[in-house]
Amino acid sequence: MPTMAEVARRAGVSVSTVSHVINHTRFVSPEKARLINDAIAAMGYQPNELARSLKVASTNSVGLAISAISNPYFTDIICAVEAECARLGLMVFLSDTQEDPDRELSVVRAFHQRRVDGVILAPSGSPQRAIDYLAEKKLPCVLIDRFADQRFDQIGVENETAMRALIDHVASFGHKRIGYIAGQPGLATTRERIEAFRASLAANGLECLPHYVSPENVDTASATASTHAILSLPSSPTALVTGNNMTTIGAVRAIRERGLSIPGDLSLAGFDDFEWADCFEPRLTLVAQPCTEIGRQAATLLCARIASSGLEPQAVRLQATLQVRQSCAGPAPIMSAPVRSAPVRSI
Repeated sequence: MPTMAEVARRAGVSVSTVSHVINHTRFVSPEKARLINDAIAAMGYQPNELARSLKVASTNSVGLAISAISNPYFTDIICAVEAECARLGLMVFLSDTQEDPDRELSVVRAFHQRRVDGVILAPSGSPQRAIDYLAEKKLPCVLIDRFADQRFDQIGVENETAMRALIDHVASFGHKRIGYIAGQPGLATTRERIEAFRASLAANGLECLPHYVSPENVDTASATASTHAILSLPSSPTALVTGNNMTTIGAVRAIRERGLSIPGDLSLAGFDDFEWADCFEPRLTLVAQPCTEIGRQAATLLCARIASSGLEPQAVRLQATLQVRQSCAGPAPIMSAPVRSAPVRSI
């Protein structure tokens, strides 16, 4: 089905001009209106009823504030948000808050000053001022990835079941000493995964040793240092689990710097599958989040929220997928279990 953006390109006008003709919200010259209507007829375009129900004063734009655009995890989310918004005839203003609460507040203020119709926000570790501002201004908002405030719609992954599948897989090789390299401190996602790690160990009859858990890693460098520290313990783990893609890269770097092999000397598995995971040797077992679906649903939900502010806030949890590859085996020095590689299985 053609999009409003495609109609605009064919007619040689802006998306907002097409929207004004369809919704009768502003005067458009008869010649431009004819070009637009001809394009609509030729392409068989059918206006989206949800988008048409948006408030008349709409600017047909939304703000997308991402906490760390440099993180590959957000790439598919951004693309999906933009694709869905284009389908709905909405322009997206993108900004990187760089995990900085002050910058985050400045960004949402700028979005409001630009009179965007709503905001999609991947919160920082301390997002309360930005979220309070959005609530005060009654600006529709959807929070993605990190569940930070029940006043707004939220979309993220089901961390508990994803971690349970991950630990079940690692434990199935006979590992008793499993360490954890967590992500950025202060994030709801980090807390949820640490709690799920402990609960999943207990469910497998395993003890969670405090010195095997590194709870605060802000980037790959800190994850590398934390991995070195854990592997320097007198009785170090035989397997490591990582909390996100950045800590995975940091852990791999430390393991290689120590001259250890995966999975011969140490098994490794973690969260946030990424494009380069297939380039590692061995290929890494990782939890893949439904990033495209997170982005698509965030845009759709925001559009519904803009159209009807009276809806109750929703907390949407999507299921992740465990990508089983070759980075786990039996604990060294006894390799009693073979290296396993299996098709993708849903969590």
